[in-house]
Amino acid sequence: MEKNLSFVEQAVEKDLAEGRNDKRIQTRFPPEPNGYLHIGHAKAICMDFGIAENYNGVCNLRFDDTNPSKENEEYVENILNDISWLGFHWGNVFYASDYFAQLWEFAEWLIEKGLAYVDEQTSEQIAQQKGTPTEPGTASPYRDRPIEESLALFRQMNTAEAVEGSMVLRAKLDMANPNMHFRDPVIYRIIHTPHHRTGTKWHAYPMYDFAHGQSDYFEGVTHSICTLEFVPHRPLYDQFIDWLVQFETEKGRTDGSYRPRQIEFNRLNLTYTMMSKRKLLALVEENKVSGWDDPRMPTISGMRRRGYSPESVRRFIDSIGYTKFDALNDVALLEAAVREDLNARSQRLSAVINPVKLTITNYPEGETEEMEAVNNPENEADGTHTITFSRHLWIERDDFMEDAPKKFFRMTPGKEVRLKNAYIVNCTGCRKDEEGNIVEIFAEYDPESKSGREGASRKVKGTLHWVSVNHCCKAEVRIYDRLFMVENPSADERDFHELLNPDSLTILSECYVEPYAAKMKAGDYLQFQRIGYFMPDIASTPEHLIFNKTVGLKDTWAKQMNK
Repeated sequence: MEKNLSFVEQAVEKDLAEGRNDKRIQTRFPPEPNGYLHIGHAKAICMDFGIAENYNGVCNLRFDDTNPSKENEEYVENILNDISWLGFHWGNVFYASDYFAQLWEFAEWLIEKGLAYVDEQTSEQIAQQKGTPTEPGTASPYRDRPIEESLALFRQMNTAEAVEGSMVLRAKLDMANPNMHFRDPVIYRIIHTPHHRTGTKWHAYPMYDFAHGQSDYFEGVTHSICTLEFVPHRPLYDQFIDWLVQFETEKGRTDGSYRPRQIEFNRLNLTYTMMSKRKLLALVEENKVSGWDDPRMPTISGMRRRGYSPESVRRFIDSIGYTKFDALNDVALLEAAVREDLNARSQRLSAVINPVKLTITNYPEGETEEMEAVNNPENEADGTHTITFSRHLWIERDDFMEDAPKKFFRMTPGKEVRLKNAYIVNCTGCRKDEEGNIVEIFAEYDPESKSGREGASRKVKGTLHWVSVNHCCKAEVRIYDRLFMVENPSADERDFHELLNPDSLTILSECYVEPYAAKMKAGDYLQFQRIGYFMPDIASTPEHLIFNKTVGLKDTWAKQMNK
């Protein structure tokens, strides 16, 4: 069945058919290195790199590093890691700072042509003069200052003596334009923070809107694909490109036949999820989470640490598609994609996270058996491993009920259950402490019912997992819930701190896993049988095993919300 093309793919194919830009396809992914990438960026990555892959083009990575006060190398390195983890490969790595000299030359040309001027008003004054969407703006008193004066002041802006906020360079456009972005936008401002690449060479930096399109042009980008909030920026993007083509033509560096095209698609919004970099940074700095890669965070690194696979993230993004309308996607759809993918790739292990002791009273004291366990029933090539069976076991506390209802098919006095990969046992009772808490369960096993033995196919309705008390490893298990309590925290007018879920992390420190689990490391996909999918944490050590719960075997959140 032929795949339906997205509207972006349709536009690309139309350009190819018309011979636009010599039938060349070049995209770019242009993150600002001022934070870690999140799931919303993953959608843009899939689009930018996917278009290039599908149409034999190239996608470059460009860091839009025009604001040194918020950028650093840590963010650069993590962006590189995240893109690689998702399975994409860039053609080249560029930086907007590569073009600072060219942008400066272009800005001086604009001043010389009477298309830009230095404004010495405060940012508040400039904002007040912008007007409203229904009322025109008011011209700056500096709008018609002599060209030579603006040029001299612009050059002064790029000195160590220039005072931040004292001057800006503005493009001279149309203060009555209904598009607010066209009302003499600021294109340069003074920043004295050393740049992570250029140090203190520059003191005046281009604004994003001024650097972005020009960087596309300098690199030869054919399709500048971005999210819907840039729709009102597109006329400004095109205007700056028109001027740049004129500038480059005058310099004899182009014949004017090439220009990039901006196309916008809907951004990714998820329920119970916040995408604002500013607010995510606040959570990190205020220690509300353990870092940008906290498994509760919507960052790519957080999802990787939690145990999501890159294939599941890409599958989810592909399933929701690309449109021209913003929507709020249910995070359960993402979790379903993760669950489906991990079912095919995860190693099955036994782990007990809420333990109670089970003693098989008629099994010989001190005797053990090695039971064969299938590593992954979805992939026979993954093989098997052994797990030790003995008289004393740990089972899940929730798997026992002393006075059980009729449809309780787990362990209860007088009924049989199968211990997975082992024997059928019949519960004979339990022992309680002085406060009435169950501390030990007793059962008798059927020696003829061993799994895999001929004639041992007697059916029972319940199968329980277990680990041997004397042949297991203690572990810490971290259970994650939604980071925010409201469905759409981005749209909630309350302080986002009030929306945080106080129960988003539960740490279980008295858990037990089979020794095979202790061999696993961060990056290994695991299924704790009958519990959910897990991954060893990056901080896990042989002396202190830590496992992060990725997602449950079923969607239990929807059931909780519908109660």
